[in-house]
Amino acid sequence: MTRSTRQREREREAQQTSEDEGVRACPECSSEDLVKSSDRGELVCDDCGLVVEEGSIDPGPEWRAFNHTERQQKSRVGAPTTQTMHDKGLTTTIDWKDKDAYGRSISSKKRSQMHRLRKWQERIRTKDAGERNLQFALSEIDRMASALGVPRSVREVASVIYRRALKEDLIRGRSIEGVATSALYAACRKEGIPRSLEEISEVSRVERKEIGRTYRYISQELGLEMRPVDPKKYVPRFCSELELSEEVQSKANEIIETTAEQGLLSGKSPTGYAAAAIYAASLLCNEKKTQREVADVAQVTEVTIRNRYQEQIEAMGIHS
Repeated sequence: MTRSTRQREREREAQQTSEDEGVRACPECSSEDLVKSSDRGELVCDDCGLVVEEGSIDPGPEWRAFNHTERQQKSRVGAPTTQTMHDKGLTTTIDWKDKDAYGRSISSKKRSQMHRLRKWQERIRTKDAGERNLQFALSEIDRMASALGVPRSVREVASVIYRRALKEDLIRGRSIEGVATSALYAACRKEGIPRSLEEISEVSRVERKEIGRTYRYISQELGLEMRPVDPKKYVPRFCSELELSEEVQSKANEIIETTAEQGLLSGKSPTGYAAAAIYAASLLCNEKKTQREVADVAQVTEVTIRNRYQEQIEAMGIHS
């Protein structure tokens, strides 16, 4: 039984080998029964044992594992490359902790030596002014993304957008902070986690007007296809900050959907529209919030909420 199974496996391997490499024959006995040895990477004649071909590259690991736990323990890989670092994370990083491999403190002589090595490592990571500027821009993106609380995917997309802008020479004549902030704003919209220009400008070192102007420029030059922001994307976050229930959130989404179908959303700010829908929903669900509370969370004025609120309740056929 074992022998027949082994023979079938050999025949299958021989058939696969002949399909991969075409019909080949053994130069010694002219047999076409060639078997590829998976463990040694050799092509062997199954009749006379002659090694027909050797030295083929084996892309697999050099170790064997028989279950998932062993495979996880034996796998040896480094950190993945990332666009959020100017060198994509491929250079060596010397840890700031002055400890050896066993966690013990090192001597003062070794400490000064490691400090000197760390300093020179930081210097040679950036070989020219372009890399220093890229390093500064990506660190700014990382800082602002942390302050906004957006996921890592947004930081990766923002870094790619900034690298594209740098490659297309769109940075010339503009501030590095302005382009970096615009790239982050564009990444938030692309990933479906929108942040308003007011929120972006709060964590940035440039003004809102410059961010908007630079964003329009790079999106046009890079051909970024940006769809209008859906106000419903803001509803969960605003409701969470206002400590409103799921019922209010569902009602606000319903108001936005119904009124948007009637064309009321055209030309309106999505944040103000979402804030007005939340205010209306809180009244309908008996979880009243003041216009000032909603306006502070959405970073819009009370006048905007009043205007959008009146339009929405009239479209819904609700009498206040």
